[in-house]
Amino acid sequence: MKAKSIKGKSIEEISSALAESMADGFKPTLAIVFISVKQDREAISGLLDVNGIQIFGATTAGEFIDGEIEGGSIVIMLLDMNPAYFKIEFLETSQVTALEDANKLGIIGKKTFTNPAFIIANSGVSSDGEPFIEGIIQGFGKSPSSASGEVTVFGGKAGDDLALESTFVFTNGKSKDCALVALIVDEDKIDVKGIATCGWNAIGTTKTVTKSEGNIVYTIDDKPALDMLMNFLGVEIQQEGNNEVVTFLSSWYYPLQVEREDTDPVIRTAMFANREDRSLICSGNVPQGSKIKFSMPPDFDSIDKVVEDCKGIKDNAQQQADALIMFSCVSRHLSFGMVIKEEIEQVQKIWDAPMAGFFTYGEYGKSKNGKYEYHNNACCLVALREK
Repeated sequence: MKAKSIKGKSIEEISSALAESMADGFKPTLAIVFISVKQDREAISGLLDVNGIQIFGATTAGEFIDGEIEGGSIVIMLLDMNPAYFKIEFLETSQVTALEDANKLGIIGKKTFTNPAFIIANSGVSSDGEPFIEGIIQGFGKSPSSASGEVTVFGGKAGDDLALESTFVFTNGKSKDCALVALIVDEDKIDVKGIATCGWNAIGTTKTVTKSEGNIVYTIDDKPALDMLMNFLGVEIQQEGNNEVVTFLSSWYYPLQVEREDTDPVIRTAMFANREDRSLICSGNVPQGSKIKFSMPPDFDSIDKVVEDCKGIKDNAQQQADALIMFSCVSRHLSFGMVIKEEIEQVQKIWDAPMAGFFTYGEYGKSKNGKYEYHNNACCLVALREK
């Protein structure tokens, strides 16, 4: 399988780059498209559609390609994968129906291939990603509490350049601000390896979530969750405007670590704050009764940790990948600044293959404990190789 990555700031630049990539006879069948909400998704989709290329697409909070970080642009991974080896599915969804819709996707994957792998992206700024991965696993017929034998699931939540208003996923002729797009791959034909790794460090004493519902945390140690986090950070939220729910960007640097028995903690970012009931609206589920700690942003040593974790998924030094896809949380970019480029470059050098990725609002991937889970503040790498 051959892969080529292209980028551009306009439909004209992408059209030219696509033509150049195909000039040597390369005939892509699949395009993995990561695009700023400022760009014309419909025009890009039309261009690829005319060329007979199937699309897996998501809007971003920044995009990158082969080690180069972009902004407000379009990056595309072109693959000449045999169409018999993959299937694109697009499902409109909502927070209420997320588990049911993802369950349908798991069933579709099972019917399509004996050993499917799912690469997914979903839109919906405040949606909880956990039901999507649980639903896929349940639909495929595995228990989400099992650490073994789970179906492969990687991906990310779409972004909107940190506007936190509307995100989109799309495929040929379809685009929606609350939907799930999936690239289902036949793992008997295409090797799909990956890992999700983080680096945020827990600090302070363990606290208890005394009231929560889904991804909304109302009280911690019986005190308003927002007040607890504000006191911890030593900051105030903006009081301008009449909106009850506001963006609390400072909290993205200091997410909650939800402790779990016999496994690593899972990170949950408080994306929004409710000024009236003093609750935190997190990017993922935080069960009532959970033991949590606040986190400090990682130091630059965590880049080395991410690189080492990514090296660990190679079976041997000679093994290479045909293509790399990376889903990296936008909070990593916010915390590291342009130093995040070093992380992206070093990971790509491990495999020496074309790479495309974007900065996300949440990630799906394989934890070091072997479970496929929904993450925040993580770097999720996926390596594809035709067998």
